[in-house]
Amino acid sequence: MIMGMFKGLGVAMITPFTADRSVDIEGLKRLTNHLIAGGVDYLVVLGTTGESVVLDADEKSLVLETVLEVNQGRLPVVLGVGGNDTAKVCREASACASKGIQGLLSVSPYYNKPSQAGIYEHYKSLAGSTDIPIILYNVPGRTSSNMLPETTLRLAHDFPGICAIKEASGNIEQVMRIIDGKPNDFLVISGDDALTLPMLACGADGVISVVANAFPEQFSKVIANGRGKDLDTARKFHYQLLEITNLLFAEGNPAGIKEVAQILGICDNYLRLPLVNVSPTTSAKMKEVIALKALSSSLQ
Repeated sequence: MIMGMFKGLGVAMITPFTADRSVDIEGLKRLTNHLIAGGVDYLVVLGTTGESVVLDADEKSLVLETVLEVNQGRLPVVLGVGGNDTAKVCREASACASKGIQGLLSVSPYYNKPSQAGIYEHYKSLAGSTDIPIILYNVPGRTSSNMLPETTLRLAHDFPGICAIKEASGNIEQVMRIIDGKPNDFLVISGDDALTLPMLACGADGVISVVANAFPEQFSKVIANGRGKDLDTARKFHYQLLEITNLLFAEGNPAGIKEVAQILGICDNYLRLPLVNVSPTTSAKMKEVIALKALSSSLQ
């Protein structure tokens, strides 16, 4: 059951804000319904894309409760719980037992730059603090510390509660080494939208996507056809999305995806400092590509 829950298309949800930078509850409800209607497989709340580091505890609870209320149990919900203070992360994970979530996404400790032994001990402590399935998250571009395949595989084999990894190293060889050595019930999930199709071809199980906040129907088709080995169809949708995907990250995440969400009328593009909006030039290019690629609706 756990293995199946996190296959396919997960979405790293943005957190909409109003003009005064408070949480936009109505925008969050629209986004949640948009994703469910778009055919995604599960929702990921309060990750990096959700600007979790600039939300206080009450705001985090509000965001999670709103998504759960709209979702009504239709899709599994994964909560982002991570940081560079192991004891604090474990306390937060332990407190999640009654929150109605199906998984935890936990980023490898950042800034401290722990050794591989330190990363292993961090996740060992986390696994011992909760019965909720844990998805490891390796994103060296943000943490300045790469979790090596050997560490990932050691964790995968040693702790049944660690059920998957979101791999955003951008290193396909590293991904293949994990896929080759993992237990059968351990999932490898793409953390790079643009690399998802090649990762699926190598044996990955899906993606936790940023671009799917805006285009869930199109990205669902990449995943369904890529996993179903209809690579010709998967490639069609992959290339439909590739240019806008690159633009989404040109001036940082989630600034790019929030700009596109505003263009499509999903929610406004407000961010909290130190993040700022994308430039008018990038916004104009996004509008041009959306129109050119007919991205306001799925390909027929």
